[in-house]
Amino acid sequence: MTITPTTPQRYTPAEFEQSVLAVSPAIAVFDCDGTLWSGDAGCGFMTWSIDQGLVSRDTSDWIDERYRLYLAGKVSEEQMCGEMVQMYAGLHEDEMRHAAADYFRQHVEAHIFPELRALIEKLQARQADIWAVSSTNNWVIEEGVRRFNIPAARVLAARVRVHEGRITSDLTEVPTGPGKVTALNKAGIPHPDMVFGNSVHDEAMLAIARHAYPVNPSPALAESAARRGWTVFYPESILADAKL
Repeated sequence: MTITPTTPQRYTPAEFEQSVLAVSPAIAVFDCDGTLWSGDAGCGFMTWSIDQGLVSRDTSDWIDERYRLYLAGKVSEEQMCGEMVQMYAGLHEDEMRHAAADYFRQHVEAHIFPELRALIEKLQARQADIWAVSSTNNWVIEEGVRRFNIPAARVLAARVRVHEGRITSDLTEVPTGPGKVTALNKAGIPHPDMVFGNSVHDEAMLAIARHAYPVNPSPALAESAARRGWTVFYPESILADAKL
């Protein structure tokens, strides 16, 4: 009888870096929230922008109700991620970019994983093409990945159409779950050399990679990684906090 493991193998920091660099990938794809930095910047920005008065009271009440339904399992991940971008319809995009910069600097930058920043720097030095794929809005992600020297043209994130400088409610992309694979296919990347992700919403794109790297995996992704034989990596700050 074959026994399926429930706990995945883990890389040490040195093993993780060596494993990645040994492949010399041409294309490496990274999820962002939970993978490049700890926490959920999408949810965090939503709450922060409401507290800052960036949206109206009606919009605040609407998105709060929708988020409660999402937590209750009555609104899908894709719907919620899309609505968390649509809530800013009518605002000037310049205003959003300024807000995203303030939020990331104040609340997320300190939680960037140094191991991932160093790894991406080494991959870039070897001429690897780095992509960021996220279901968080593109303003926050584009701001965040500037710390990794990833250009906006290499960001696939939740976004809406912008008309004459104003944000609309017309969704153009919500990369989550299988939608991340769809976004990569549209970008001409059906099988990236490497994918790095932290949740089950990254599993589909991890599965199309030649080399899959679950980073700081959620319990559900860790369980899947064990079944699939993927070795996982936990940044030092996560190990210290969780005592894993």
